[in-house]
Amino acid sequence: MRLAMGEPVTERCCESVEGLAAYSVQESELAALNRKLDQLTAQVAFLAEEAENARRQRLVWSDLQADLSPVVRDLYAVAEEEMVSLRPHVELDDLLFFARRLARNVRTFNEMLDQLESAKDFLADAAPLTREMIDEVTGQLDQMERKGYFGFLRQGMYIADQIVTSFSEEEVRQLGDNVVLILKTVKALTQPEIMHLANNLTSAFAEVEGRSDQLPTSLFGLLGQMRDPEVRQGLAVTMEMLKVISRQRPARK
Repeated sequence: MRLAMGEPVTERCCESVEGLAAYSVQESELAALNRKLDQLTAQVAFLAEEAENARRQRLVWSDLQADLSPVVRDLYAVAEEEMVSLRPHVELDDLLFFARRLARNVRTFNEMLDQLESAKDFLADAAPLTREMIDEVTGQLDQMERKGYFGFLRQGMYIADQIVTSFSEEEVRQLGDNVVLILKTVKALTQPEIMHLANNLTSAFAEVEGRSDQLPTSLFGLLGQMRDPEVRQGLAVTMEMLKVISRQRPARK
């Protein structure tokens, strides 16, 4: 740096130092100002982005509102028609009473839901057992079908139908009056000796039926059979039975 002639060296140096200091201060202020400008620019960009996002959201809501407006109007019209149709049957007081009742029975509904959940859990636990029971019942029914139980029941229904169509109401009443006697007769017929007698009679009839053409039918032939002790014993038993039956027959009025 050049110095003018006659200028004090000290003053020139001081002025140079002051100038340098002032320049440094200006650079610092300029840097701070630049930093503030950068921050302001970033904030402006952020605000611009937020404004753009808000504008897009407004556009989306506007489009959604435009799309939903006809649906809302239709729903409102339908609801208004339904309310008009329900007005003779439902009043506002009824709805309020129903709402209060629902509020009072919230615990009851919770208990019902708990029971439903318990029932669901029970069904889930019992499902395997139920399947096993169904399989067992199905097997038993199949076995009964193979053995002919259902065929027997069908024929039993046919017999019952024949009985119903063959007897009048009065005859059924008389049958009911004599059912005790019928059961006693059936009980007597099922005694072992009676069953043996019936079996012997059936066997004897089948045996005699096979040689009926060879039996003597003349008077002398029949008289000749009377000499047989077995024939005479049989006739004696038959005559005694007829006598007992004749004594037990009710007298005619």
